[in-house]
Amino acid sequence: MWEEPFRNLKASALSLFLGCMSLSAIAADPPAVDLARAEEIHLGRCFMCHGAEGESSTPLYPRLAGQHYQYVAKQLGDFKSGRRESDTMSSMVQDLSEDEMIALGVFFEKKPTKPGQARDPELAAVGRFVFHRGNEYSGVAACASCHGEDGRGTDQLPRLASQIPRYIENQLKSFNSRQRTNDNEVMHVIASRLTELEIKAVAAYINTLE
Repeated sequence: MWEEPFRNLKASALSLFLGCMSLSAIAADPPAVDLARAEEIHLGRCFMCHGAEGESSTPLYPRLAGQHYQYVAKQLGDFKSGRRESDTMSSMVQDLSEDEMIALGVFFEKKPTKPGQARDPELAAVGRFVFHRGNEYSGVAACASCHGEDGRGTDQLPRLASQIPRYIENQLKSFNSRQRTNDNEVMHVIASRLTELEIKAVAAYINTLE
């Protein structure tokens, strides 16, 4: 009776590995961009939700400080094309050029990051276990398998370290319900196997990473 969970975990791990291999790439130094233009755009439309330094103004919006510029630019492009749905973001990015999206990505990547403190250390400890080891009984692979032991991701996989817990929770639920469809199938599979406790625990732990 113990064979099935391990069989599922092996299949999940293989799928995860292949999915990450297809997305990962060698990180590149940020290109030369018009940071003054990026700051102008930020002050004109971004800071109200994402904070003056990209730290997020409320738990509902993602912290963009320190995020990989390629990932930020990709998400902005997906909002513009409709591949990632959001009425708010779609209207914000419609007039942005590709160069401006890249410039915004570099602008946010250069912002300093600040880890949070776990309000519930025991919950965060559960999240640490799932993040680094997964759950072999339900077939959940470790988050670190793709996002790295420190949660800093790659140029095409998002930095998770220090991200807002509520935002992480919402995105995992969106992957599970297929409301978010612009990133790879791996996240749909993983999110569908996470329990409510695991979602909250992982989100709490991720916020503590620097």
